[in-house]
Amino acid sequence: MSAVSDQELVTQLQQGSLEALGALYDRHQRLVFRTALAITGDGQAADDLLQDVFLRLHRFAANIDPLRPLEPWLYRMTANLSYDWVKRRNRWPQPIEDLADWFSGAGRNLPDETIEQLDEWALVQRAVSSLPLSQRVVVVLYYLNDLSLQEIAEILQVPVGTVKSRLHYGRIALKHKLGFYEESVPDWNYDKS
Repeated sequence: MSAVSDQELVTQLQQGSLEALGALYDRHQRLVFRTALAITGDGQAADDLLQDVFLRLHRFAANIDPLRPLEPWLYRMTANLSYDWVKRRNRWPQPIEDLADWFSGAGRNLPDETIEQLDEWALVQRAVSSLPLSQRVVVVLYYLNDLSLQEIAEILQVPVGTVKSRLHYGRIALKHKLGFYEESVPDWNYDKS
């Protein structure tokens, strides 16, 4: 028996099926959670945003075109709600200790090599968290979610050139923050877009 497609599930959701919503949640919850977590840097916020995204999916199901892929809608909603969460708190998110554990599924009694990898991941997470929000969202969608520049532009509803610019300046800022540039490189304001 073949799996039910997102298209069929969205159609069923539009007809009032809560089972379809549950199936979509099971299928896409990890994508939504990890995107929200990477943007906000807050596990509780990511949990809350995960619920909000799927509540909105249920609420606005009638407005969703079942012939189009669902993932871009989910990315857009997650990015927008995460962006709003960060803006409302008017702070840069703090890296959370369990982020690397969640991604890797690692336990408490870790071998030295895994601990070293988690330390490196925490360093990268701090660097990503310190990016301006517009760059952080693009970096997360591009590297963590492996989306193309065109897909990101459609999700964020900005020109592809803007996505390229944010990604370019985000990469420069990350290289600088992670020590890939020499000390003589000035600390520029990289928020050019």
